[in-house]
Amino acid sequence: MIRTTPPRPFDVAAAFPQLAPLARTATRLHPRPGSPSPYQSSIGGPLLWPSRQPWLYCDKWHEGPVCPLLPVAQLYVRDVPQLRSPGRTDLLQVLWCPSEHPPHFKPRTELFWRTAADVTHVLTSPPSPYEAQRGYTPEPCVLAPEQVTEYPHFLELDRELRQQLSEWSTWQAVGVVTDDSDESDPEAFYIDALSVAPGWKVGGWAPWGLTDPIARFCIHCGSAMNPLLTIASDESRDYRRSWVPLEDQAIPEIDNDKVSNPPGIQVSDANNLQLYVCPTCFTHTDLIQ
Repeated sequence: MIRTTPPRPFDVAAAFPQLAPLARTATRLHPRPGSPSPYQSSIGGPLLWPSRQPWLYCDKWHEGPVCPLLPVAQLYVRDVPQLRSPGRTDLLQVLWCPSEHPPHFKPRTELFWRTAADVTHVLTSPPSPYEAQRGYTPEPCVLAPEQVTEYPHFLELDRELRQQLSEWSTWQAVGVVTDDSDESDPEAFYIDALSVAPGWKVGGWAPWGLTDPIARFCIHCGSAMNPLLTIASDESRDYRRSWVPLEDQAIPEIDNDKVSNPPGIQVSDANNLQLYVCPTCFTHTDLIQ
C-alpha cells in the first residue's frame, strides 16, 4: 500500500526564508484498515511481545484495582527510519489504558523499545481490558509510511514572522498567488496547507491549537523533549483537503469517519495526543493538543 501527499501549494520556505532552518521531516503513517501481524508496523494490531514477559497494567483504572493496557501502535525502524531508538533496539511499541484519567483526562500511555530479533516466542493471547472508553480502542490498521516536510505551527513562530504571515500584502509582495478564499485568512491558509501535516505521524512539529505551545523538558535530565508520535482523531477533512493523499483524492466523502479516521480513535473530543521523547534518556510524556 502506498499513499502520496500532494505537493504543497507552493514552497513557503522560498517565499519566507526565515522558515527554511525550521523545516523538519515527519513520517505520515497513513493507517488503513487491515489485518497486521506482530511482525508488521501497525496501529491497533498485535504486538511482538515475548510470551515470558509480563504484560503491562494500569493501576489507576476507575473500575477496579488494575486494567491491562491496550496496544496502540507498533513501529519498526525499518519502516520509520527517523525513529531514534536507544541502543540496538529497532522496534517501538505504544500501549495505553483505554480511559481518560484525571486531572488532565487523557489515557495513560506507556512506551516500550525492544530489539525484534530477541523475541523468539510471541505472546499470542494478551489480556484484554475489562472495559474501554468509547474512542480509545483502535481498529487494526496497516501503515503506508511517507516522509514529508513540515514547518512550525503558526503559534510557534516569532512575533515578527507571525505578523508577516497574517498580512496578505506580504504574501503578494513575495509573488504568492492563490485563490480568493485563501486571501481572506492567510493565517489559516498557512496553518491548514503549509505547516503541520494532519493525522498519525512520527516526528515533525506538534499540531498546536487547542492550547498555546508548551515546551516539554525531561524530568530526569532536563533535556528538551522532541515530538515522537502524534495520535490523531482524524487524517483528512475538507478544510485540509490539500493533504489528502493522491490515491484517495477520488473519494467523494472525505469527511466520512471511515475515510478520515480508519483507526476510529477519538482523543478527548476529537483532538490529538502528542507523545514527546527525551533524546538523551528516552523517557516520554504526553499532551493533548
